[in-house]
Order: sequence, then C-alpha cells, then structure tokens
Amino acid sequence: MPNTKSAKKRMHQSEQQRLANRAVKSSIKTQIRKVREAAVKSVEQSAVELRQLARKVDKAAAHGVIHANTAARLKSRLSAVVKTAKANKV
Repeated sequence: MPNTKSAKKRMHQSEQQRLANRAVKSSIKTQIRKVREAAVKSVEQSAVELRQLARKVDKAAAHGVIHANTAARLKSRLSAVVKTAKANKV
C-alpha cells in the first residue's frame, strides 16, 4: 500500500491508465478478428477492416500502449492474410 499522498495518486493514475490500455488492446484484438473473418468472406471488406486495424495499431503504438515493432508485425501479418485471400478469390 502507498504511504505518501503522491504514491496514492500515482497508484490511482496507474490503475486508470492500465484500464485504458486494456481497452485499446481489446479493441485491437477485436479488429484483428474482424480482418481474419472478412478475409474468408469478402475481400473488399477485409481491405476496409485492415485499414481500420492499421489506424488503431498505429495510434496505440504512438501512445505507447504497444511496441512499434509489435504494431508493424501485426500489420504485416494481416496484410499478408488479406493479400492471400485476394489471390485465392481471383
């Protein structure tokens, strides 16, 4: 338990930030699922979902929620999934 006023405040701030980061990470995971599902159903929709994912991931990386390399890796892997889906539909 915190002993000083500043430590109590910091603990409160850390908890709020943890919850905010958790919400962002959850949103990213949901978007990843949407991209993968769309790749199976509709190629056009998967491209739209991929753009939304890239935006969310870039924002999260910019704010330090996830590491920049993690963001790049996610975008790369999912763009490969969408590219493969497009190649298979043709």
